[in-house]
Amino acid sequence: MSEAFVKFPELNKPAPEFTAKTTHGVKSLSDYRGKWVVLFSHPADFTPVCTTEFSAFAQRQDQFAELGCELLGLSIDSVHSHIAWARNIEENFGVKIGFPIIADLSMEVAKAYGMIQPGASDTAAVRATFIIDPEGIMRAMVYYPMSNGRSVDEFLRVLKALQTSDTHKVATPENWQPGDDVIVPPPATMDEANERKNQGYEYTDWYFSKRSL
Repeated sequence: MSEAFVKFPELNKPAPEFTAKTTHGVKSLSDYRGKWVVLFSHPADFTPVCTTEFSAFAQRQDQFAELGCELLGLSIDSVHSHIAWARNIEENFGVKIGFPIIADLSMEVAKAYGMIQPGASDTAAVRATFIIDPEGIMRAMVYYPMSNGRSVDEFLRVLKALQTSDTHKVATPENWQPGDDVIVPPPATMDEANERKNQGYEYTDWYFSKRSL
């Protein structure tokens, strides 16, 4: 496999469908229709960085659930390896892994999502994370190297930002947090640009205005 043949999902397009064995039985992406999904891969079970990430996701699972979001992990390991690792995390760190972990020994799901990148490894997934909306549309994705763990709080923040944008038809600025002002979409016509200053927003220039929610 060469880098030229690595496939990546596309933003705002349907996320690749799959059916796979997990620690909670067979799961399909379509099973989650109507809910947000955070799908994330890790290089291998029983590795230290992955253990910190899975513990962090598990500790925040209730916060994701409050936002109507399910968690789904994945690596190129067997179901038995996943079960043993989840038990080990609970025994050693006191954290119960309450979400399914896909056993992707065939690498079918990993390849569909661009998780196998030859520059890193031909046989292990990089640290990829995908946020999929209730309609099954890919809304956000990020790839991290094997050596560096992700911030679970950042994925919570992005999920809240996406939901806010969908609900209020606005954009969110850098490091936006719930309660912060949001960005009003820029005018689409000259008349709208001329009127923007008088529309009651926190006005900086015709293309840059904020408002509270």
